[in-house]
Amino acid sequence: MRAVAYSEIGGLVRWQDVPELTCPEDGAIVEVRATGVCRSDWHAWRGHEIVPLPMTPGHEFAGNVVAVGKSVTSFTVGERVTSPFVNGCGKCDYCTSGNAQVCPTQQQPGFTYPGSFAERVVVHNADLNLVRLPDGLDFVTAAALGCRFATAYHAVTGQGSLTAGEWLVVYGCGGVGLSVVMIAEAIGARVVAVDQSEQALTRARDLGAAETLPVSPESPELVREITGGGAHVSVDAVGSPHTSAASIRSLRRRGRHVQVGLMLKENATAPLPWDLVVSQELRVSGSHGMAAQAYPPMLDLITAGKLDPKRLIGEVISFDQLGEALMAMDKPVLGSGGMTVAVPNEGLR
Repeated sequence: MRAVAYSEIGGLVRWQDVPELTCPEDGAIVEVRATGVCRSDWHAWRGHEIVPLPMTPGHEFAGNVVAVGKSVTSFTVGERVTSPFVNGCGKCDYCTSGNAQVCPTQQQPGFTYPGSFAERVVVHNADLNLVRLPDGLDFVTAAALGCRFATAYHAVTGQGSLTAGEWLVVYGCGGVGLSVVMIAEAIGARVVAVDQSEQALTRARDLGAAETLPVSPESPELVREITGGGAHVSVDAVGSPHTSAASIRSLRRRGRHVQVGLMLKENATAPLPWDLVVSQELRVSGSHGMAAQAYPPMLDLITAGKLDPKRLIGEVISFDQLGEALMAMDKPVLGSGGMTVAVPNEGLR
């Protein structure tokens, strides 16, 4: 089959012939009808995360089931599906308790095995990891859910325990940050969005942010003034020592901080204001994707029209532009043009 792949860290990302997939006994093969282009794929390509080579990127996707293993009982060929980017094992205590996103033996398309920048992709442990799509949800929108939107939903509703009437501050208004804004507003919370780009802040206001602020050393103090003592929940959607610390300093006493932005390489051991964490009884949590079992409430909000992830999609490209789109992330652009999603082009079908 055909797939976009790279053979060395930072090497050319291009279409090539790759071996046809073998369906695991407990898995499924999905024909990819849409796939997101995520900065996490860029991190792996640039060697910030170690992946086996050659590698086909891509971990946000939606499509049609074209094969299922003989032990799969909940899905059949022809169904429209998506999947979280974490494939849990289905057997450990974390998976059986509904927390497959932290499965110790998890597999991830585009990182531990070939991903969705391809005509087809494998989903392991399909009964646990596949998500059936509602009839009214198109493939492009569904592909936008698999990493950034679902991670934001879990961060806000699960790890942050946000409720109506509370204040939330989000640092960074890219794909995850804007998802946080939309989800928090739908819950009935009030949002302060902080970013260095006026374009990103404009998008945040369009999606429901009550207040927006440019990044500055005074951002935490301004957040505390706006919210009358600090946000109840803070989210760092960037992943840097500055934004994580500023996010925590923006909280009120007994507030909850959720770290979504990846802290890689030298940032993995970045310091935090532990004096505030202890003296103000702050809670610090990570957020890593979302288990398939947690998708139904999110999908219910989407089908009810209370959440519209399609508004977060900035560009729909063809599959033959995937390699170029990934490599272009070497030159980050200020602002928020929204998520990029690729769909099959006629020349590759």
